[in-house]
Amino acid sequence: MARLDDILADRGIDRSALPAEPPAQPVTALELADARIPPRYRDALATHPQVTAWVDEIVRSGRPGPSGSRGIACGPSLLIVGTTGTGKTHQAYGAVRSLLSAGVRLRWEATNTADLHARLRPRSGHDPERELHVLSRSPLLIVDDLGAAKQSEWTEELTYRLIDRRYTEMLPTLITTNLPIGALRDAIGDRVASRLAEMTRRVVLTGPDRRRQPATTA
Repeated sequence: MARLDDILADRGIDRSALPAEPPAQPVTALELADARIPPRYRDALATHPQVTAWVDEIVRSGRPGPSGSRGIACGPSLLIVGTTGTGKTHQAYGAVRSLLSAGVRLRWEATNTADLHARLRPRSGHDPERELHVLSRSPLLIVDDLGAAKQSEWTEELTYRLIDRRYTEMLPTLITTNLPIGALRDAIGDRVASRLAEMTRRVVLTGPDRRRQPATTA
């Protein structure tokens, strides 16, 4: 600092007269989350009335933490059903962003069915039980495209263990699926379907495939 003062003095600059640097702005929870959210959904908004009502309920039921901000507590889950391209994943990530914007302290995880199976498949140097614990105990979890991947006894048992733990702990879960309810039951098995029927509120999205709609121009 003394050398800096000497340099400034040689140039006729009074360091005490220099404008103070603006304080660094804190990084918000939403900004941190956006770094994890896929780029496609970083501007996602929860607009469906049932989804926004769920967000409001989760916010109200949150438990105050040491800083006074509210954290996720036990609460209902959502099963977002609709054909391809109706905005299911958009609504799910929009719900996460809405919770963070409301000031909820939120630890969350997200996966789709195919990645879930890959993540928990036994392999050398990997602990699938630890991965399952992380997903099943996360305060909020997105499970995208439930029932979309090829099913087997192993995948059915895996899905059951994940959903059963979240059902038992009453942890909010956002689940999306392209399958009609009857087909979903066939894909995931009666044990999982029974738990979903009790733990989730069903949101049905309709309309054309938004990905196939022509882009609008100004």
